Amino acid sequence: MPRLVTYNVHRCVGVDRRLDVDRIVAVIAELEPDVVCLQELDVGRARTGWVDQAASIAEKLSMAVRFHAAMRVEAELYGDAILTPHPETLVKVGALPTLPNVPGLEPRGALWARIEMGGAAVNVINTHLGLVPREQRLQAAALMGPDWVGSAACAGPTILCGDFNATSMTRPYRLLCGSRLEDAQRRLGLRPSVKTFPSAYPAIRIDHAFVSPEILVTGAEAPFSPLARMASDHLPLAIDFEIRT
Repeated sequence: MPRLVTYNVHRCVGVDRRLDVDRIVAVIAELEPDVVCLQELDVGRARTGWVDQAASIAEKLSMAVRFHAAMRVEAELYGDAILTPHPETLVKVGALPTLPNVPGLEPRGALWARIEMGGAAVNVINTHLGLVPREQRLQAAALMGPDWVGSAACAGPTILCGDFNATSMTRPYRLLCGSRLEDAQRRLGLRPSVKTFPSAYPAIRIDHAFVSPEILVTGAEAPFSPLARMASDHLPLAIDFEIRT
């Protein structure tokens, strides 16, 4: 049964302020995932020792990696990645819209890979939305529009996941639970829901996985080990599923 993990790794800096890529790898490895969607990765940045965090994590997990730099500062990159040991094809990477007249907003983006699992091709889209609700609404609408989930190329089993910086009570969240996708945790009817932030005492749910009708969700969990609580300010969210063919 396939498992997807979405995880904001906070540039591999833990709540103890220690930079430790291996600690992030250990948290992921314990979950034994088939797909890993990571947010807040540094690639070649001075503040994290010039390491390509996406490539390093993928190599240690024996997975292929696709990285999208949502932000570039000269040669330094910061963004999101999809990792998997299964056959995969990169379909698209791109920026998400922002508010043009609001200074200081961090650029946001998404990446989309098609991954062969369980005898089927699954569209996996990974993203990290902004912090401002108006900006989030623009970004959620773009993700559900013709360039991403609404594209003819996004037919069949689809999972949209990441750090949405929005709880289930917000308008951006409701936009993402549109006519095609449903929150994986809602699909399971979990009470209480699995929360991922902050990692030390998780109180809110801003990391989500939204699934198409072809995805049968069978489980959801966020590990609460001492290692997971320390490695990042988010816990990873793991979703188990089957593919309806």
